Amino acid sequence: MFGNPEQMAQAMRQFADMLSAPQGSGPVNWDMAKNIARHSVAAEGDPSVMEGERRQIVEALSLADLWLNEATTLPSGVSNPQAWSRSEWIENTIPIWRKLCEPIAERMVETMGGALGGSGLPPEAQQMAGPLMGMLKQMGGMMVGQQIGQAIGSLAREVVGTTDIGLPLSDTAALLPGGIASFSEGLEVPSDEIRLYLALREAAHHRLFQHVPWLRSHLLGAVEEYARGITVDTSALEEQIRGLDINNPEAIQEALSGGNLLKPEETERQKAALARLETMLALVEGWVATVVDQAAQGKLPSAVALAETVRRRRATGGPAELTFGTLVGLELRPRRLREAAALWRALESERGVDGRDGLWSHPDLMPTADDLDDPEAFVRGEQAWDISQLEAKPDGEGEGEGDKS
Repeated sequence: MFGNPEQMAQAMRQFADMLSAPQGSGPVNWDMAKNIARHSVAAEGDPSVMEGERRQIVEALSLADLWLNEATTLPSGVSNPQAWSRSEWIENTIPIWRKLCEPIAERMVETMGGALGGSGLPPEAQQMAGPLMGMLKQMGGMMVGQQIGQAIGSLAREVVGTTDIGLPLSDTAALLPGGIASFSEGLEVPSDEIRLYLALREAAHHRLFQHVPWLRSHLLGAVEEYARGITVDTSALEEQIRGLDINNPEAIQEALSGGNLLKPEETERQKAALARLETMLALVEGWVATVVDQAAQGKLPSAVALAETVRRRRATGGPAELTFGTLVGLELRPRRLREAAALWRALESERGVDGRDGLWSHPDLMPTADDLDDPEAFVRGEQAWDISQLEAKPDGEGEGEGDKS
């Protein structure tokens, strides 16, 4: 693979300008990833937000937040509503992407460094080539950074706000005029209604993320737990690397950029993390849909049609879900959105808005996946503990739990 040392040196020089991450900064050069993402959106046109657009967005978020006061007891989560261009969205969400992507990025980089550096070299040569191995790991980090940057840039061309994937990508409530315009294509609905409906969803998400202290760490922690169980298919990686021309960086990048190299181990911990994540995403999206529908009732004539459009978009999985899947190895999809929304509506009918929203005060009070199968039993408080099942659990599991009724 390495052949002529002069060819190797030439290849290293081709990458030199991009190997700029300081030592100890992690597996990925995030400045490079951010620049690639910004270049990706700029290449297709990313005009700055005009003052008129900014004013429309701020007014829509402020009005939506006011309407939500009538639909939920959770206080406002919108303190500084903003309108962002796609590049501004990238700039402001990179810190969360870094938190989400680094567990899998670290595994990719380590495996790439080993596969690129160790192929065909005897142990003595590997020891002598220590500095070169470090450079090869940097090359792996560069390649992963390119993939992440391109994926985030692709996602930026689709999103309408900061909560499209169900996770809090920013503490600031913001909408993208360009994203709203793309969302509106083909919809025979007045633009101001679309903007206000999307503002309701954004503002409702932020009420949860700002005022339910445990929710953010619960969601992000489940994603990280799942990502830690992702491994890189070393045999597939070595197969793709074998025979590559080291002088052709584009071919190397193409070989390493496929999501098919990410292989979940499907351990019990990973399955539990995925189930916990999917259930909580469904509960978040179901609650948001419920309060938004209630807040929009009698005010937005197109609310029902827009709600169905959003539901189809989230349930079928668009580019957002596919992009996230390439970044951390899983699809973020609230698969049981309808069941969760039905549960929240039943809770409101039985216990009122205060009783419905009061469940967010502690994670132990939240419905489980089993509760989504029988929401009426949960609403009536008919959960029954089976002592024999508790005793059958592994040591420590189930401690601190109590009857949710």
